Amino acid sequence: MNKLFKKNSELLPERVIVRPYTSWRTRMLVIFLFCSLLLMLSWGMYEAGRRTAGVVDAASLTKLSEPYHVTTCLQKKRTELCTQLAELTRQFQIVQTTNEDLAKQTRLLSKENNRLKEELDFFEHVMSGNTKIDNGISIHQFSLKKDAQPGVYRYSVSMVQGGQRPKDFHGSLKFFVNLRQKDQRKTVLLANKEAEQSFAINFKFYHRIEESFRVPPDAIVESMKVQVFEQNDAQAKLTQTAEPM
Repeated sequence: MNKLFKKNSELLPERVIVRPYTSWRTRMLVIFLFCSLLLMLSWGMYEAGRRTAGVVDAASLTKLSEPYHVTTCLQKKRTELCTQLAELTRQFQIVQTTNEDLAKQTRLLSKENNRLKEELDFFEHVMSGNTKIDNGISIHQFSLKKDAQPGVYRYSVSMVQGGQRPKDFHGSLKFFVNLRQKDQRKTVLLANKEAEQSFAINFKFYHRIEESFRVPPDAIVESMKVQVFEQNDAQAKLTQTAEPM
């Protein structure tokens, strides 16, 4: 039986695989293309990995490191800081000058406002009949105040002239400051802006003067006296004293 099976098996034909014919050139081309594709894919993955990891070549490192050299960086920062400092200094000077101008204008406006308020108050009292004006010239108000600045005092004097047909009054004022300095009392005659010790006045109905003066830090002003002189008259026509408020 076994012998019979072996004989029959020897008679069976072998399997045959039929494939199309491919030349060796075609095979080489396909292999070359496949290898090139693998190389390109590998290079792309390598570059992607380098970029992800932050790896750069030596040329890139040199280009990046040049602007951030220690000396160059310090010089650049120094120039930028100097430029910013110069601009800030210029802006500060502009602001300071503007503030000084505003402070001067504020003082002038305040001074003018006080003068107008006093004049308005005076004329309101005159019109209402509460203030009686004698014939001739008289001192309506004389005050002395200590300023917020150390050693600075402000004084003001208002004069009026009454009568039916008063003429223009031509004369002058003199101010005497009585102060105490180092346990010694002295009297100082004030001078005007022209360095004159006589303040010229010329008015018909109303006149007001408001000025300031400065004394040494160790001096204390006790009182102030004003004298009114008519033109070409050596003797004072009016005299009044005020103490600091």
